[in-house]
Amino acid sequence: MILYRYFAFRYLKAFAGVFGVFGGIMLMIDVVEQINRFDSEEVGMPEVIQLSLLHLPSLMYPILPLVTILATLVLFLGLARSSELVVTRAAGWSGLRALVAPVGVALVLGILSVSIFNPIVAATSKQYESTVSRYATGKESVLSISQEGLWLRQGSPDGQTVIRASGTNLDGTKLVDVSFLTFTANGTPMTRIEAGSAELTPGAWVLKDAKKWPLLSSANPERDAKLFDEMEIPSDLTREEIRDSFGTPSSIPIWELPAFIDRLDRAGFSARQHRVWLQSELALPLLLVAMVLVGAGFTMRHTRFGGTGPMVLGALLMGFSLFFIRNFAQVLGENGQLPVYLAAWSPPIAATLLALALILHMEDG
Repeated sequence: MILYRYFAFRYLKAFAGVFGVFGGIMLMIDVVEQINRFDSEEVGMPEVIQLSLLHLPSLMYPILPLVTILATLVLFLGLARSSELVVTRAAGWSGLRALVAPVGVALVLGILSVSIFNPIVAATSKQYESTVSRYATGKESVLSISQEGLWLRQGSPDGQTVIRASGTNLDGTKLVDVSFLTFTANGTPMTRIEAGSAELTPGAWVLKDAKKWPLLSSANPERDAKLFDEMEIPSDLTREEIRDSFGTPSSIPIWELPAFIDRLDRAGFSARQHRVWLQSELALPLLLVAMVLVGAGFTMRHTRFGGTGPMVLGALLMGFSLFFIRNFAQVLGENGQLPVYLAAWSPPIAATLLALALILHMEDG
């Protein structure tokens, strides 16, 4: 157990070092981008740093597989230079036994990333997008899917409009059984509109079979209500803004994702992208394990054999290739060209089996 703990500690230390270096680099780059993005008179340096810190988790989370393989290279190159791997083999340990601790640490890190880091990324991403929208336009729009249907909020400096619909098309631009509730800037209800349908056009919602109640300017809103065969409500929302308000799976904590997928199905949206993301997240621990095996397969050699540079380059190329193939398969799954489970699980499973074959070949010939 002493050797297991030693290898686990060394790998965890290497992972923390690589993660910290990448985090520092990403933070500095993002600070520069935020400074260039906003006017310094409106958004000061404290706000820029806050934005960058909110954005940092979403920048680091996708590159966890690359951090994993780099940490593996750091670990085994260090063990090879100090001849600790030679001593370990002389003590009767095979290469696969020496991999138990790093693989276990990678598996635990993957599980913690999915169960803890993923919700953190979702929360900070939402806060980041909301803050950026407020700094850039002075308003924000939010869409959510609940048991009662679809809820959308469009905002402006003059007030807010809350929209509820029982159903919609795939991109949220055509609503069925819809109601609009408009509030003033101080939160006082101003008007209520019920309509059979609403369609988003450039600059406005076009409502059919609508009824409008004046809530602020009338003592008897029902008496003063008006019927319209067709009416327009100004809006600067676009199809892309509505889709992006709810369509980014990474902005939803993994614990809430299955229920959200069910609500999307009931509301009439396509949830395929979210299903692929959910399965890809569940496969992340196995992907990190595959990255450890790939890195170890190329570097579990003594440095006196030479060729360390080409072996490290080969490990990096294979790791980057696996990272690309995984993302490519995910895109194919989101487009419907691959089944959901095949798109999410086949890259890490195939990489794990290939890396194991490579290690067995390097160990036993």
